[in-house]
Amino acid sequence: MNKFVPITLVLVVGGIFVYPYFDTANTFKSRVQIENQEAENFSASVAQKDLSEDDFKGLLSVQSDNFFFDDSGNVKYNNTTHIETPDSVRAVYMTSWVAGRKDLRKNIHEQIKNNPSINAVVIDIKDDTGKISFLVNHPLIRELESSENRIPDIREFIEELHKDNIYVIGRIAVFQDPHLIKKWPEEAVKTKSDPQKNWVDRKGIGWMNASSEKVWDYANTIAEESYKVGFDEINFDYIRFPSDGNMQDILYTIDEGKTKQDTLEEFFKYTQDRLKPQGIIISADIFGMTAVNTDDLGIGQVLEKTLPYFDYVSPMVYPSHFPKGWAGIDNPAAEPYLVIQKSMGKAVERTKAMGENPEKLRPWLQDFDLGADYTPELVEAQITATYDVGLDSWLMWDPRNTYTVEAFKEKQN
Repeated sequence: MNKFVPITLVLVVGGIFVYPYFDTANTFKSRVQIENQEAENFSASVAQKDLSEDDFKGLLSVQSDNFFFDDSGNVKYNNTTHIETPDSVRAVYMTSWVAGRKDLRKNIHEQIKNNPSINAVVIDIKDDTGKISFLVNHPLIRELESSENRIPDIREFIEELHKDNIYVIGRIAVFQDPHLIKKWPEEAVKTKSDPQKNWVDRKGIGWMNASSEKVWDYANTIAEESYKVGFDEINFDYIRFPSDGNMQDILYTIDEGKTKQDTLEEFFKYTQDRLKPQGIIISADIFGMTAVNTDDLGIGQVLEKTLPYFDYVSPMVYPSHFPKGWAGIDNPAAEPYLVIQKSMGKAVERTKAMGENPEKLRPWLQDFDLGADYTPELVEAQITATYDVGLDSWLMWDPRNTYTVEAFKEKQN
């Protein structure tokens, strides 16, 4: 039986948007059948009949043989497949811009395919621009005009990765969302000096209120739709309160008697309760200092209040992000083994103390130059430290997506 790998498409037909459904049918009509009008009991709807010849050719050229029309003329797709989470996840990060270019993503795909030290990839679903990187069939997302079709063949790409047994994680930036602020300004963080004015951080970027249930619903809707596309795991990033900017003039909307960490914990529970019954694997990115600090760092993140709600938690323990003199280390960026060993060692200790499995921990590691030139030796030192504290998994970050793969290694038993 042929496997059809679907992607998403939007057509404008006589002023009406015709969106595909992520559904499964027992039978389907192939492109050839549609073109030749050979499908039995074929009854096109008004929407399908209104497709112009050019629109229909466009549909065919983009979709190939992975869509079909049901008996009512609705565009539908076949089942999406997922692969199980590896016991040890060793992943690299890929931007949506790279994922959308076959010539650019090919190198990373080949590196993972040909290197047993890597078996997964993290791809942006929604980055800190607030734009979703592929077209999504959901009325809320259509209403908010959130989709930007950076990866037009997302389903086909994920299927290619799956064929090579590559685990695909989708990253969603949640509360930093400049696009959503334009659509829902009433849900944004405001200034104390002018409660009608949106607060911005030192980069001039606004934030959504972490207590907004509308934003919670939106993030989870994106997660559900992305899982249907084929992502094996949904990773939540920017799940915090702002950390920089004019903090004296910031106005949050937090229920009386609750703290920042209480607010985030409610969001985490909401996400768990909504996504886990659907069988969706979920993970969270948190500041690296949460591995050692027991307070919420002023951003609401506490390790013990995050671990119970996610399948995996990833402290971003980039050595360059630790302050000068931390743990007696003059330049943490230049001592990556010590930073990872001390921070993740403490995280493992705290995880065990609360009765959670430390294998839920997957640190984000550094493969970029900041604070030091990151040679293969410095990259490898982080991986070694991760293994030495008893962990098996890690995620590697380079915003340029150029990786020092010769430094990557599997854990030796």
